[in-house]
Amino acid sequence: MCDRFATDPEFGGQFEWTGFGSTVEYRRRWEEDRLLGASPYNLVVAASDDDRPVGWVNWRDTDRAGPGAWEIGILIDPNERGRGAGTAAQSLLVDYLFATTPTHRIWAGTEIENTVEQRALERCGFRQEGLLRGHHFRDGEWRDSYIYGITRDDNPNRPRPH
Repeated sequence: MCDRFATDPEFGGQFEWTGFGSTVEYRRRWEEDRLLGASPYNLVVAASDDDRPVGWVNWRDTDRAGPGAWEIGILIDPNERGRGAGTAAQSLLVDYLFATTPTHRIWAGTEIENTVEQRALERCGFRQEGLLRGHHFRDGEWRDSYIYGITRDDNPNRPRPH
């Protein structure tokens, strides 16, 4: 999947394709730490019916929101989109991060045209918090993005670290 993401414009889709890239870094990280040793951290999203890989979620350190915050992202194979795997995976990732880290805030950005991702984030409990103008460069122009966030206080029943 990482090779496809770096070399296949159709795999990333309209909102994730940033141009051709090298697969060397993905392969190096996979051999060294299975993409879990340093930020960005990655987990595979598996189909619920047969456990085949259908994408990944990731989370990364970010200084923009200050300490105690993770930025998350997701990519689902275009052939698997629209079946709920993305929403389920993001919800599970939020639960995992609140249960295993001391983070107070998790956030995600998405282009304003990406209404599918906006709905998925909202179903996971994220709230739209603001607009970043000219935040993302795609297809030869700067694009605006919405920022979505969720805090530990938004759902007191979420898991907490032990």
